[in-house]
Amino acid sequence: MKVEMNYNDSNNLVQAPTNGDSEKLSPSTLSSLLGSKDRDYLLCSTAAAAETDQVKISDLEGKVIGIYFSANWYPPCRNFNRVLIGVYEQLKSNGSNFEIVFVSSDEDLDAFNSYRENMPWLSIPFSDLETKKALNRKYDVESIPCLVILQPDNTKDDDTYYDGVELIYRYGVDAFPFTKEKLDELRREEKRKHDSQTVTNLLTNPERDYLLDQTITRKVPVDSLKGKTVGLYLSAQWCMPCVEFTPKLISIYQKIKQALQEKGGGEDFEIVFVSNDRDQSSFESYFGTMPWLALPFRDPTARTLAKYFDVQWIPCLIIIGPDGKTVTKQGRNLINLYQENAYPFTDAKVESLEKEMEEAAKSLPRSEYHAGHRHLLTLVSEGSGGGPFICCDCDEQGSGWAYQCLECGYEVHPRCIRAVTPQSSIEDR
Repeated sequence: MKVEMNYNDSNNLVQAPTNGDSEKLSPSTLSSLLGSKDRDYLLCSTAAAAETDQVKISDLEGKVIGIYFSANWYPPCRNFNRVLIGVYEQLKSNGSNFEIVFVSSDEDLDAFNSYRENMPWLSIPFSDLETKKALNRKYDVESIPCLVILQPDNTKDDDTYYDGVELIYRYGVDAFPFTKEKLDELRREEKRKHDSQTVTNLLTNPERDYLLDQTITRKVPVDSLKGKTVGLYLSAQWCMPCVEFTPKLISIYQKIKQALQEKGGGEDFEIVFVSNDRDQSSFESYFGTMPWLALPFRDPTARTLAKYFDVQWIPCLIIIGPDGKTVTKQGRNLINLYQENAYPFTDAKVESLEKEMEEAAKSLPRSEYHAGHRHLLTLVSEGSGGGPFICCDCDEQGSGWAYQCLECGYEVHPRCIRAVTPQSSIEDR
Protein backbone atom coordinates (compact mmCIF):
# COMPACT_ATOMS: atom_id res chain seq x y z
CA MET A 1 0.00 0.00 0.00
CA LYS A 2 1.40 3.33 -0.89
CA VAL A 3 1.81 6.19 1.49
CA GLU A 4 0.72 9.70 0.48
CA MET A 5 0.61 9.25 -3.24
CA ASN A 6 -1.98 10.55 -5.73
CA TYR A 7 -3.38 8.90 -8.84
CA ASN A 8 -5.75 9.59 -11.67
CA ASP A 9 -9.50 9.15 -11.18
CA SER A 10 -9.95 5.42 -10.62
CA ASN A 11 -12.88 5.30 -13.05
CA ASN A 12 -10.74 6.32 -16.00
CA LEU A 13 -8.19 4.11 -17.64
CA VAL A 14 -5.29 6.18 -18.91
CA GLN A 15 -4.17 5.57 -22.47
CA ALA A 16 -0.57 6.40 -23.10
CA PRO A 17 0.15 8.59 -26.12
CA THR A 18 1.34 6.92 -29.27
CA ASN A 19 3.64 8.17 -32.01
CA GLY A 20 2.04 7.46 -35.34
CA ASP A 21 0.10 4.35 -36.26
CA SER A 22 0.07 1.24 -34.12
CA GLU A 23 2.05 -1.72 -35.38
CA LYS A 24 2.47 -5.32 -34.35
CA LEU A 25 5.27 -5.89 -31.82
CA SER A 26 7.47 -7.86 -34.20
CA PRO A 27 11.11 -8.67 -33.36
CA SER A 28 12.25 -5.65 -35.37
CA THR A 29 9.75 -3.36 -33.64
CA LEU A 30 10.76 -4.64 -30.20
CA SER A 31 14.43 -4.25 -31.07
CA SER A 32 13.99 -0.61 -32.13
CA LEU A 33 11.89 0.06 -29.00
CA LEU A 34 14.02 -1.66 -26.35
CA GLY A 35 17.44 -2.01 -27.99
CA SER A 36 20.06 0.06 -29.72
CA LYS A 37 22.44 -0.32 -32.65
CA ASP A 38 25.00 -1.83 -30.25
CA ARG A 39 22.61 -3.92 -28.11
CA ASP A 40 20.01 -6.57 -28.97
CA TYR A 41 19.55 -7.90 -25.44
CA LEU A 42 18.13 -7.03 -22.01
CA LEU A 43 19.62 -7.73 -18.60
CA CYS A 44 18.21 -10.69 -16.69
CA SER A 45 17.23 -10.46 -13.06
CA THR A 46 20.22 -10.93 -10.78
CA ALA A 47 18.60 -14.14 -9.46
CA ALA A 48 18.78 -15.64 -12.95
CA ALA A 49 22.30 -14.39 -13.64
CA ALA A 50 23.85 -17.74 -12.71
CA GLU A 51 22.48 -19.19 -15.95
CA THR A 52 22.83 -16.17 -18.22
CA ASP A 53 22.88 -12.45 -17.62
CA GLN A 54 21.22 -11.53 -20.91
CA VAL A 55 18.00 -12.25 -22.81
CA LYS A 56 17.55 -11.55 -26.50
CA ILE A 57 14.95 -8.85 -27.12
CA SER A 58 13.49 -11.02 -29.88
CA ASP A 59 12.54 -13.59 -27.20
CA LEU A 60 9.80 -11.19 -26.03
CA GLU A 61 7.82 -11.58 -29.26
CA GLY A 62 4.24 -12.66 -28.61
CA LYS A 63 4.27 -11.59 -24.95
CA VAL A 64 2.32 -8.94 -23.08
CA ILE A 65 5.03 -6.50 -22.01
CA GLY A 66 5.05 -4.01 -19.15
CA ILE A 67 7.59 -1.21 -19.51
CA TYR A 68 8.30 -0.18 -15.93
CA PHE A 69 9.67 3.30 -15.20
CA SER A 70 10.90 3.50 -11.62
CA ALA A 71 13.73 4.56 -9.28
CA ASN A 72 15.23 3.33 -6.04
CA TRP A 73 15.39 6.82 -4.47
CA TYR A 74 11.61 7.42 -4.60
CA PRO A 75 9.54 5.76 -1.80
CA PRO A 76 6.31 5.40 -3.86
CA CYS A 77 8.35 3.42 -6.42
CA ARG A 78 9.71 1.10 -3.76
CA ASN A 79 6.21 0.62 -2.33
CA PHE A 80 4.75 -0.22 -5.74
CA ASN A 81 7.72 -2.43 -6.57
CA ARG A 82 6.81 -4.82 -3.76
CA VAL A 83 3.24 -5.10 -5.05
CA LEU A 84 4.38 -5.56 -8.65
CA ILE A 85 6.81 -8.34 -7.70
CA GLY A 86 3.97 -10.28 -6.07
CA VAL A 87 1.73 -9.91 -9.13
CA TYR A 88 4.54 -10.74 -11.57
CA GLU A 89 5.60 -13.89 -9.73
CA GLN A 90 2.02 -15.11 -9.46
CA LEU A 91 1.43 -14.55 -13.18
CA LYS A 92 4.68 -16.30 -14.10
CA SER A 93 3.86 -19.27 -11.84
CA ASN A 94 0.51 -19.55 -13.64
CA GLY A 95 2.31 -19.71 -16.99
CA SER A 96 1.01 -16.31 -18.13
CA ASN A 97 2.66 -14.85 -21.19
CA PHE A 98 3.86 -11.70 -19.41
CA GLU A 99 7.18 -9.90 -19.08
CA ILE A 100 8.35 -6.65 -17.51
CA VAL A 101 11.23 -4.44 -18.65
CA PHE A 102 12.65 -2.03 -16.07
CA VAL A 103 13.65 1.47 -17.25
CA SER A 104 15.71 3.05 -14.49
CA SER A 105 15.62 6.64 -13.27
CA ASP A 106 18.22 5.90 -10.62
CA GLU A 107 20.99 8.38 -9.90
CA ASP A 108 23.96 6.06 -10.37
CA LEU A 109 24.96 2.49 -11.22
CA ASP A 110 25.19 1.38 -7.58
CA ALA A 111 21.61 2.51 -6.90
CA PHE A 112 20.45 0.78 -10.09
CA ASN A 113 22.15 -2.50 -9.13
CA SER A 114 20.84 -2.32 -5.57
CA TYR A 115 17.27 -1.75 -6.75
CA ARG A 116 17.49 -4.47 -9.42
CA GLU A 117 18.63 -7.09 -6.90
CA ASN A 118 15.05 -7.86 -5.89
CA MET A 119 13.52 -7.54 -9.35
CA PRO A 120 12.63 -10.86 -11.03
CA TRP A 121 12.21 -9.28 -14.48
CA LEU A 122 14.38 -7.80 -17.24
CA SER A 123 16.10 -4.41 -17.43
CA ILE A 124 17.46 -1.88 -19.88
CA PRO A 125 21.19 -1.49 -19.05
CA PHE A 126 21.79 1.56 -16.86
CA SER A 127 24.43 2.87 -19.28
CA ASP A 128 21.99 3.04 -22.23
CA LEU A 129 20.82 6.59 -21.63
CA GLU A 130 19.53 7.12 -25.17
CA THR A 131 17.10 4.19 -25.08
CA LYS A 132 15.84 5.25 -21.64
CA LYS A 133 15.31 8.83 -22.81
CA ALA A 134 13.57 7.64 -25.98
CA LEU A 135 11.15 5.45 -24.00
CA ASN A 136 10.37 8.31 -21.60
CA ARG A 137 9.63 10.58 -24.56
CA LYS A 138 7.59 8.00 -26.48
CA TYR A 139 5.27 7.28 -23.55
CA ASP A 140 5.29 10.84 -22.21
CA VAL A 141 6.32 9.72 -18.72
CA GLU A 142 5.67 12.62 -16.35
CA SER A 143 5.84 10.80 -13.01
CA ILE A 144 7.04 7.54 -11.52
CA PRO A 145 6.26 4.76 -10.88
CA CYS A 146 4.78 4.28 -14.34
CA LEU A 147 3.90 0.96 -15.99
CA VAL A 148 2.98 0.99 -19.69
CA ILE A 149 1.37 -2.20 -20.97
CA LEU A 150 2.03 -3.31 -24.55
CA GLN A 151 -0.06 -5.96 -26.25
CA PRO A 152 1.70 -8.43 -28.60
CA ASP A 153 -0.69 -7.66 -31.46
CA ASN A 154 -0.56 -3.89 -31.30
CA THR A 155 -3.30 -3.12 -33.82
CA LYS A 156 -5.73 -1.18 -31.61
CA ASP A 157 -4.57 1.82 -29.59
CA ASP A 158 -7.26 1.34 -26.93
CA ASP A 159 -6.14 -2.27 -26.41
CA THR A 160 -2.50 -1.40 -26.05
CA TYR A 161 -1.45 1.29 -23.59
CA TYR A 162 -2.86 1.70 -20.10
CA ASP A 163 -1.88 3.10 -16.73
CA GLY A 164 -0.53 -0.18 -15.44
CA VAL A 165 0.25 1.14 -11.95
CA GLU A 166 -3.40 1.90 -11.32
CA LEU A 167 -4.50 -1.42 -12.78
CA ILE A 168 -2.07 -3.42 -10.63
CA TYR A 169 -3.14 -1.62 -7.47
CA ARG A 170 -6.81 -1.89 -8.36
CA TYR A 171 -7.12 -5.39 -9.78
CA GLY A 172 -3.83 -7.23 -9.16
CA VAL A 173 -3.38 -10.42 -11.20
CA ASP A 174 -7.02 -10.24 -12.29
CA ALA A 175 -6.13 -7.40 -14.66
CA PHE A 176 -4.11 -9.72 -16.93
CA PRO A 177 -3.97 -9.67 -19.94
CA PHE A 178 -4.83 -5.96 -19.62
CA THR A 179 -7.07 -5.86 -22.68
CA LYS A 180 -10.03 -3.49 -23.02
CA GLU A 181 -12.44 -6.44 -22.89
CA LYS A 182 -10.90 -7.76 -19.65
CA LEU A 183 -10.88 -4.36 -17.98
CA ASP A 184 -14.47 -3.64 -19.02
CA GLU A 185 -15.46 -6.97 -17.47
CA LEU A 186 -13.69 -6.08 -14.23
CA ARG A 187 -15.35 -2.68 -14.08
CA ARG A 188 -18.80 -4.22 -14.61
CA GLU A 189 -18.15 -6.65 -11.77
CA GLU A 190 -16.86 -3.80 -9.62
CA LYS A 191 -20.03 -1.79 -10.27
CA ARG A 192 -22.21 -4.78 -9.42
CA LYS A 193 -20.44 -5.17 -6.08
CA HIS A 194 -20.80 -1.49 -5.24
CA ASP A 195 -24.49 -1.51 -6.16
CA SER A 196 -25.15 -4.41 -3.77
CA GLN A 197 -22.81 -3.11 -1.03
CA THR A 198 -23.84 -3.32 2.64
CA VAL A 199 -21.85 -2.77 5.82
CA THR A 200 -22.25 -6.49 6.54
CA ASN A 201 -20.79 -7.77 3.28
CA LEU A 202 -18.00 -5.17 3.51
CA LEU A 203 -16.79 -6.14 6.98
CA THR A 204 -17.55 -9.86 7.37
CA ASN A 205 -16.20 -13.03 5.81
CA PRO A 206 -17.27 -16.69 6.07
CA GLU A 207 -15.12 -17.18 9.19
CA ARG A 208 -15.92 -13.93 11.02
CA ASP A 209 -19.01 -11.79 11.66
CA TYR A 210 -17.61 -9.57 14.41
CA LEU A 211 -15.20 -6.69 15.13
CA LEU A 212 -12.94 -6.09 18.11
CA ASP A 213 -13.47 -3.40 20.73
CA GLN A 214 -10.66 -1.60 22.56
CA THR A 215 -10.01 -4.60 24.82
CA ILE A 216 -9.10 -6.64 21.71
CA THR A 217 -10.84 -9.61 23.33
CA ARG A 218 -14.52 -8.58 23.28
CA LYS A 219 -16.31 -9.26 19.99
CA VAL A 220 -18.83 -6.74 18.63
CA PRO A 221 -21.26 -8.01 15.93
CA VAL A 222 -20.82 -6.27 12.58
CA ASP A 223 -24.61 -6.12 12.32
CA SER A 224 -24.60 -3.64 15.21
CA LEU A 225 -23.31 -1.05 12.70
CA LYS A 226 -26.44 -1.25 10.53
CA GLY A 227 -28.12 2.13 10.24
CA LYS A 228 -25.02 4.03 11.41
CA THR A 229 -22.60 6.27 9.54
CA VAL A 230 -19.34 4.31 9.57
CA GLY A 231 -15.78 5.43 8.89
CA LEU A 232 -13.29 2.81 7.69
CA TYR A 233 -9.91 4.06 8.88
CA LEU A 234 -6.98 2.51 7.00
CA SER A 235 -3.85 3.38 8.92
CA ALA A 236 -0.62 2.04 10.45
CA GLN A 237 1.69 2.92 13.30
CA TRP A 238 4.78 2.96 11.05
CA CYS A 239 3.22 5.66 8.84
CA MET A 240 4.07 9.15 10.17
CA PRO A 241 1.12 10.94 8.47
CA CYS A 242 -1.14 8.32 10.09
CA VAL A 243 0.35 8.87 13.55
CA GLU A 244 -0.11 12.64 13.13
CA PHE A 245 -3.70 12.36 11.89
CA THR A 246 -4.98 9.81 14.43
CA PRO A 247 -5.14 12.15 17.49
CA LYS A 248 -7.03 14.68 15.40
CA LEU A 249 -9.47 12.02 14.24
CA ILE A 250 -9.99 10.83 17.84
CA SER A 251 -10.89 14.37 18.91
CA ILE A 252 -13.31 14.85 15.98
CA TYR A 253 -14.85 11.41 16.56
CA GLN A 254 -15.56 12.21 20.19
CA LYS A 255 -17.07 15.60 19.32
CA ILE A 256 -19.35 14.02 16.69
CA LYS A 257 -20.44 11.28 19.11
CA GLN A 258 -21.19 13.85 21.83
CA ALA A 259 -23.18 16.08 19.47
CA LEU A 260 -25.26 13.13 18.24
CA GLN A 261 -25.92 12.00 21.79
CA GLU A 262 -27.11 15.48 22.77
CA LYS A 263 -29.24 15.69 19.64
CA GLY A 264 -30.97 12.36 20.32
CA GLY A 265 -32.99 10.50 17.71
CA GLY A 266 -30.85 7.38 17.53
CA GLU A 267 -28.40 8.65 14.90
CA ASP A 268 -24.88 7.33 15.48
CA PHE A 269 -21.34 7.41 14.10
CA GLU A 270 -18.68 4.70 14.40
CA ILE A 271 -15.17 4.11 13.09
CA VAL A 272 -13.52 0.78 12.26
CA PHE A 273 -9.73 0.62 12.24
CA VAL A 274 -8.36 -1.36 9.28
CA SER A 275 -4.74 -2.00 10.17
CA ASN A 276 -1.77 -2.01 7.86
CA ASP A 277 0.64 -2.59 10.75
CA ARG A 278 3.57 -4.94 10.35
CA ASP A 279 3.10 -7.09 13.44
CA GLN A 280 0.60 -7.93 16.18
CA SER A 281 2.35 -5.89 18.85
CA SER A 282 2.35 -2.74 16.67
CA PHE A 283 -1.34 -3.28 15.94
CA GLU A 284 -2.20 -3.67 19.63
CA SER A 285 -0.08 -0.67 20.64
CA TYR A 286 -1.61 1.59 17.96
CA PHE A 287 -5.19 0.37 18.38
CA GLY A 288 -4.79 0.85 22.12
CA THR A 289 -4.82 4.62 21.55
CA MET A 290 -8.13 4.51 19.65
CA PRO A 291 -11.68 4.68 21.10
CA TRP A 292 -13.41 2.77 18.28
CA LEU A 293 -13.62 -0.74 16.77
CA ALA A 294 -11.17 -2.70 14.62
CA LEU A 295 -10.86 -5.61 12.25
CA PRO A 296 -8.65 -8.37 13.74
CA PHE A 297 -5.00 -8.00 12.79
CA ARG A 298 -4.14 -9.56 9.41
CA ASP A 299 -7.76 -10.38 8.71
CA PRO A 300 -8.04 -10.96 4.92
CA THR A 301 -10.88 -8.43 4.78
CA ALA A 302 -8.32 -5.63 5.29
CA ARG A 303 -6.63 -6.42 1.99
CA THR A 304 -9.99 -6.90 0.29
CA LEU A 305 -11.17 -3.45 1.44
CA ALA A 306 -7.98 -1.73 0.24
CA LYS A 307 -8.41 -3.29 -3.18
CA TYR A 308 -12.18 -2.78 -3.32
CA PHE A 309 -11.92 0.94 -2.55
CA ASP A 310 -8.75 1.35 -4.64
CA VAL A 311 -6.82 2.71 -1.64
CA GLN A 312 -3.47 3.97 -2.83
CA TRP A 313 -2.31 5.90 0.21
CA ILE A 314 -2.73 5.95 3.96
CA PRO A 315 -4.11 7.34 6.16
CA CYS A 316 -7.44 6.96 4.39
CA LEU A 317 -10.91 7.46 5.87
CA ILE A 318 -13.77 5.98 3.85
CA ILE A 319 -17.27 6.98 4.92
CA ILE A 320 -20.16 4.50 4.63
CA GLY A 321 -23.68 5.87 5.00
CA PRO A 322 -26.52 4.43 7.13
CA ASP A 323 -27.78 2.60 4.02
CA GLY A 324 -24.45 0.76 3.67
CA LYS A 325 -23.42 2.64 0.51
CA THR A 326 -20.21 4.63 0.09
CA VAL A 327 -20.59 8.33 0.87
CA THR A 328 -16.99 9.42 0.17
CA LYS A 329 -13.41 8.16 0.15
CA GLN A 330 -12.23 11.66 1.11
CA GLY A 331 -13.12 11.53 4.80
CA ARG A 332 -9.61 12.50 5.89
CA ASN A 333 -9.61 15.60 3.69
CA LEU A 334 -13.07 16.63 4.91
CA ILE A 335 -11.99 16.21 8.55
CA ASN A 336 -8.96 18.41 7.89
CA LEU A 337 -11.06 21.05 6.15
CA TYR A 338 -14.18 21.17 8.32
CA GLN A 339 -13.41 19.21 11.52
CA GLU A 340 -16.57 17.84 13.21
CA ASN A 341 -18.75 20.02 10.99
CA ALA A 342 -17.98 17.63 8.11
CA TYR A 343 -20.39 15.04 9.53
CA PRO A 344 -22.28 13.27 7.87
CA PHE A 345 -19.81 13.87 4.99
CA THR A 346 -22.49 13.90 2.27
CA ASP A 347 -22.30 15.97 -0.91
CA ALA A 348 -25.14 18.14 0.39
CA LYS A 349 -23.27 18.82 3.64
CA VAL A 350 -20.03 19.64 1.84
CA GLU A 351 -21.86 22.00 -0.53
CA SER A 352 -23.43 23.76 2.47
CA LEU A 353 -20.04 24.14 4.16
CA GLU A 354 -18.50 25.54 0.99
CA LYS A 355 -21.25 28.16 0.79
CA GLU A 356 -20.66 29.08 4.43
CA MET A 357 -16.96 29.46 3.67
CA GLU A 358 -17.76 31.74 0.75
CA GLU A 359 -19.96 33.94 2.93
CA ALA A 360 -17.38 34.09 5.71
CA ALA A 361 -14.67 35.09 3.23
CA LYS A 362 -16.61 38.24 2.29
CA SER A 363 -15.84 39.77 5.69
CA LEU A 364 -12.14 38.80 5.75
CA PRO A 365 -9.39 41.38 5.15
CA ARG A 366 -8.06 41.24 1.60
CA SER A 367 -4.50 41.04 2.92
CA GLU A 368 -2.70 40.43 6.22
CA TYR A 369 0.75 40.16 7.73
CA HIS A 370 1.06 36.84 9.57
CA ALA A 371 3.25 36.11 12.59
CA GLY A 372 6.21 34.01 11.45
CA HIS A 373 6.26 35.19 7.82
CA ARG A 374 7.86 38.37 6.56
CA HIS A 375 5.84 38.95 3.35
CA LEU A 376 2.33 40.29 2.95
CA LEU A 377 -0.28 37.54 2.50
CA THR A 378 -3.15 38.02 0.06
CA LEU A 379 -6.57 36.40 0.37
CA VAL A 380 -7.14 34.12 -2.65
CA SER A 381 -9.74 31.59 -3.73
CA GLU A 382 -9.70 28.79 -6.28
CA GLY A 383 -10.95 31.30 -8.83
CA SER A 384 -8.21 33.84 -8.11
CA GLY A 385 -5.00 31.83 -7.96
CA GLY A 386 -5.73 29.54 -5.03
CA GLY A 387 -6.58 25.83 -4.85
CA PRO A 388 -5.85 22.78 -2.69
CA PHE A 389 -2.88 23.41 -0.39
CA ILE A 390 -1.15 22.34 2.82
CA CYS A 391 -1.35 25.05 5.47
CA CYS A 392 2.16 26.20 6.42
CA ASP A 393 0.97 26.97 9.95
CA CYS A 394 -0.94 23.84 11.03
CA ASP A 395 0.19 21.37 8.30
CA GLU A 396 -3.43 20.45 7.53
CA GLN A 397 -4.94 20.34 4.07
CA GLY A 398 -6.77 23.40 2.83
CA SER A 399 -9.05 24.18 -0.07
CA GLY A 400 -11.04 27.16 -1.28
CA TRP A 401 -9.90 30.33 0.48
CA ALA A 402 -6.37 30.89 1.76
CA TYR A 403 -3.94 33.64 2.62
CA GLN A 404 -1.13 33.27 0.13
CA CYS A 405 2.26 34.89 -0.26
CA LEU A 406 2.49 35.96 -3.89
CA GLU A 407 6.29 36.17 -3.59
CA CYS A 408 7.15 32.71 -2.23
CA GLY A 409 3.95 30.62 -2.26
CA TYR A 410 3.53 30.42 1.55
CA GLU A 411 -0.13 29.61 2.35
CA VAL A 412 -2.23 29.43 5.51
CA HIS A 413 -5.86 28.82 6.38
CA PRO A 414 -7.79 32.01 7.14
CA ARG A 415 -8.46 30.53 10.61
CA CYS A 416 -4.71 30.16 11.20
CA ILE A 417 -3.85 33.79 10.52
CA ARG A 418 -2.25 35.57 13.47
CA ALA A 419 -2.37 39.16 12.29
CA VAL A 420 0.59 41.39 13.16
CA THR A 421 2.16 44.62 11.95
CA PRO A 422 4.76 44.30 9.16
CA GLN A 423 7.64 44.92 11.60
CA SER A 424 6.26 42.31 14.04
CA SER A 425 6.08 39.64 11.37
CA ILE A 426 9.80 40.13 10.62
CA GLU A 427 10.75 40.07 14.28
CA ASP A 428 8.75 36.87 14.86
CA ARG A 429 10.80 35.11 12.25
